[in-house]
Amino acid sequence: MGTNTGTHIVWDWNGTLFHDNDAIIGATNAAFAELGLAPITLEQYRSLYCVPVPKFYERLMGRLPTGAEWELMDAVFHRYYTEHRVRCTLAEGAAELLAGWRAAGRSQSILSMYGHEDLLPLVRGLGIETHFIRVDGRTGPSGGSKAEHMVRHLAALADTVEPARTVVIGDAADDAVAALHVGARAVLYTGGSHSRASLEGAGVPVVDTLREAVAEAERLAA
Repeated sequence: MGTNTGTHIVWDWNGTLFHDNDAIIGATNAAFAELGLAPITLEQYRSLYCVPVPKFYERLMGRLPTGAEWELMDAVFHRYYTEHRVRCTLAEGAAELLAGWRAAGRSQSILSMYGHEDLLPLVRGLGIETHFIRVDGRTGPSGGSKAEHMVRHLAALADTVEPARTVVIGDAADDAVAALHVGARAVLYTGGSHSRASLEGAGVPVVDTLREAVAEAERLAA
């Protein structure tokens, strides 16, 4: 199969296609409670969140968590999140945008730092799996950076996707870093884990809706 000459979108999952802010905040506060930390609001989370995640905890604790603390908080976070994600839905307009992009003959994929074995059934259960040529979640321990995962993701798509015609759409500065790492473009969406102020420091277009993100992706890769 030859290289696709059209724009390819690599979608982030949590906080981008999947609107899970409430579950994320609840899981974060459940993890904090294990160490006696005060709960935080969505606004605090969006202004302080960063990756790798232990650095986020450092901003709140004043120090990096110990290995044992990190393992405990990570386990509590994922247990709480798994229980509460069932009430979360796709972001507004996401289903229509995905279907429209595919109907136009363009390709798209998902790359997430959410565990691969949890991500796949979630995507299938929401009835959108057929819109993507590849869906990759994180394999291995949590807490790392997205850049190396992006290298492997695009390497697996090398026969059909050209990095220079690829746009990453995500809700975190790390999505922009990962895109730059592989020679792709990025658009950041304000509906997820980061505030607009923190996203604007990434030096890429920042938008308030996924519809704007898709339109910007078309412009960037034209």
